Amino acid sequence: MATFVITKRLNGEYKYELTSRKGKTIFTSNSFELRFECEEHIQYLQENIERLIFMRFRSGNGKFFFRIILDEKQIAVSRKYSTQLLLQKGIDEFVKYGNLAEILDFSTGEDIFAAFEENG
Repeated sequence: MATFVITKRLNGEYKYELTSRKGKTIFTSNSFELRFECEEHIQYLQENIERLIFMRFRSGNGKFFFRIILDEKQIAVSRKYSTQLLLQKGIDEFVKYGNLAEILDFSTGEDIFAAFEENG
């Protein structure tokens, strides 16, 4: 199942990515000034999957990608795919599992495994 991962950009703003169950990025959101805005946006996205528009494109080097449009605004851009079939699989995975995806927050930069290693 897919997972939303919240991280901090180098400029201090926040973003989220949807990653596949294999750990590959499916798409990356626009930037947000505050972390909680990411969570709110993810929730809004999950509640409105049926309203999303997936615009498909082909880059200059022949790779395929999509942009996600909601309420007439671009909210995310996918990674580059080598074939149209893989692009469609990325979209299908989000449509099928996006509303069930959990949220992981890696924006603090803390070692989330440190407590486990100390107790393990």
